[in-house]
Amino acid sequence: MSKTKVNFTFDNVTLPEIISKVLLKKTLKTLIDYVLFSEKCKIDIINLYFCDDKVISQYNKKYLKHNYETDIITFKYNEDNIVESDILVSVESVYRNSFVFKSIFLSELFRVIIHGLLHLNGLDDKTKQQKIYMRKKENFYLKSIGINN
Repeated sequence: MSKTKVNFTFDNVTLPEIISKVLLKKTLKTLIDYVLFSEKCKIDIINLYFCDDKVISQYNKKYLKHNYETDIITFKYNEDNIVESDILVSVESVYRNSFVFKSIFLSELFRVIIHGLLHLNGLDDKTKQQKIYMRKKENFYLKSIGINN
């Protein structure tokens, strides 16, 4: 299995107290390797950036021309045969969504990370059919790691 280098940045965000950053990093690294391997997607480096709604809204407006916050934004770059990605995750949005969808924080966090990885593999969610397919893939990976929502 090809190993992706994952860099973690936590920018002024607070995780629920029961979540250890060390354990979260290890778990997310394993999840990322599993999904990318299963999807046959080669990404050399992922910069995983945990931020708040304000920061992700600024990126969304500046780079995607969307004037709203979101839970995840994924950027993919390909330079000198090295594929790199920046994945921004709004911890505030994930936390809020966990209440809206009646799931636990980690489950929702894993879902958005999987969602971002699927985007890196070329999946889209602009149409209803694409959204349904993306959700099925997210649920498949969540279930395969023991999370049933």
